[in-house]
Amino acid sequence: MTDITIYHNPACGTSRNVLEMIRNSGEEPQIIEYLKTPPDRSTLQALIVAMGITPRELLRRKDTPYDALGLDSLEWSDAQLVDFMLQEPILINRPIVVTPLGTRLCRPSEAVLGLLPKPQQGAFTKEDGEIVIDGKGERVAKL
Repeated sequence: MTDITIYHNPACGTSRNVLEMIRNSGEEPQIIEYLKTPPDRSTLQALIVAMGITPRELLRRKDTPYDALGLDSLEWSDAQLVDFMLQEPILINRPIVVTPLGTRLCRPSEAVLGLLPKPQQGAFTKEDGEIVIDGKGERVAKL
């Protein structure tokens, strides 16, 4: 059993890139498609605490009911924002990765590299063509 979990949306390029970087380290994570199997309240709250962010920082705006619900208003408490994410899981930003080294919202996708216990095993190029890892498994510096 793996000790890496990804809260994943297969329709999201960033999430797919993160999943492939995990696999490029030789690990096969537990994949939770959170739109099909949303976290319960205690799990979502524990993830937020583990990431060291607020519920507002976890909210996804793009392609969600964020604006229609008026979630930019400061009137909503943290508990209410969690309620919205539980009711509309598409509001949960992704991907969230949990490893023995920590829990993080992996945006940009390269953020996952600091969470992986094992190094990259080979080259990795993101879906958009950006080379992230070279053939030796080393991080390629952005210019």
